[in-house]
Amino acid sequence: MFGLQGRVVAAITLRATIGRKRALLFTLAPLVLVLVTVALKLSHPERASWPVDILGLFGLTVVLPLTALIIGTSVLGAEIDDGSIVHLLATPVSRTVVIGAKYAVACALTMIFAVVPILVAGLIATGGATRLALGVFVGALAGSVMYNAVFVMISVVTTRAIAVGLLYALIWEGVLGNLVAGARLLSVGQYSLGIANSIARDPRLNAALTLSTAVVAGLVVTAAALVIAVRRLASFSLKGEPA
Repeated sequence: MFGLQGRVVAAITLRATIGRKRALLFTLAPLVLVLVTVALKLSHPERASWPVDILGLFGLTVVLPLTALIIGTSVLGAEIDDGSIVHLLATPVSRTVVIGAKYAVACALTMIFAVVPILVAGLIATGGATRLALGVFVGALAGSVMYNAVFVMISVVTTRAIAVGLLYALIWEGVLGNLVAGARLLSVGQYSLGIANSIARDPRLNAALTLSTAVVAGLVVTAAALVIAVRRLASFSLKGEPA
């Protein structure tokens, strides 16, 4: 997609991200999700309400953003923190290719470490490929694409990406996005729930947005976040900031 330069940047990013100790954190929240799902399935096999809670409230609004935060801020943030980004910016690779390649790696890793476990949890919780399981899976796929755009942008804009990302996920997504009607239009979590509910058709997911609103708003937020990331990275190189 990005040519030879993009593939090289993506390959280097993938090796560096997986090779860091932080990569162990990628598996923690998804593993908890699967284990809790198995435990609930064994203890409450006939109870109908818990699959929606574990998949929607925990899977889409906790596991997915937390995993995307760790991954999205890892693919670029560590290079900015230690100053090695200067070596990359000294090459003739365009800033669009750099952001695009790292964003693609972040999305792929999030899908592997978070979206696939969410699908597995859905299949276990509902007993197969039900509308709820498939809906949450599709919502998680879309959410991984949107969340990573936001977190990659945050990692370029600030050197405190993890802290800022946690504040965004906890306060904006976790509190305001669920309680304030206007904030839902700028909530990736609500976009994911809206897309998931378009398939699941389950009011217990508490999706506040329709499919069309969720898709259009999600595309706008994703594109805007990536544009901001590219422009910030370009200004970073021109100013010659060390980190």
